[in-house]
Amino acid sequence: MKNLTAILVDDIPAALQLLASDIQQKYASISIIGQAKSVVEAAKLLQKEEPDILFLDIMLGDGTGFDLLEIFPNLRSNIIFVTASDEYAIKAFKFAAIDYILKPYSDKDLQLAIQKASLKIKPDKEQLRILKDAISLPNQRPQKISLHTLDKIIVVDLNDIIRCKSDNNYTEFFFSDKTKILVTKTLKTFSNLLKRHQFLRVHQSHLVNSKYIKEFIKSDGGYLVLKDKSTVPVSIRKRTEVMEALHTI
Repeated sequence: MKNLTAILVDDIPAALQLLASDIQQKYASISIIGQAKSVVEAAKLLQKEEPDILFLDIMLGDGTGFDLLEIFPNLRSNIIFVTASDEYAIKAFKFAAIDYILKPYSDKDLQLAIQKASLKIKPDKEQLRILKDAISLPNQRPQKISLHTLDKIIVVDLNDIIRCKSDNNYTEFFFSDKTKILVTKTLKTFSNLLKRHQFLRVHQSHLVNSKYIKEFIKSDGGYLVLKDKSTVPVSIRKRTEVMEALHTI
């Protein structure tokens, strides 16, 4: 790994000290050129220096990490987001498909984050917008989600997703415009992420957007007919859950 510079931003002094110590002891190739405990302190640092890596906490005493990114919209630093174990924040990162370090982090977590940063893998502006909206408005239903395919990241509207189908360790997404994509995460990942957002896990291999359900056919083991005329099987153990959910749609 080539020599890199870093600035650390965290409003908790103990957390800032621990991160600095871990980097200094385990990553000789990274030189820490500044530390800040607030948006204002960090802004003053970034006016003078642009580090290769910016370790950025989300919730700061005088604002958020996003405030800092808005002050420096053309910042070229690779950002490693650091967040506390907060349910809303974690879910927001997953919707945006952006990597993060969860405090308290492990040595492996830090190592992977630094490896990715050194390869200049960074989120685009649309992903950052999804993340910001989800964290700023935790009680509102997310409108978009970022999806990793084999060769790119696609941002899609949740309302455009008709259904998802398991394909081993991948998931195939079907959209209202009749397109489909293969995403590099399991169906279980999206089932957990979308279960409170009108999506139903109706079968081990199928996740359905309930707004696209046209009818439930009880014969032939039970299956759903969707508005795009596709059919999806309903497993026996999911039948009661599906029936109850359909009454609330």
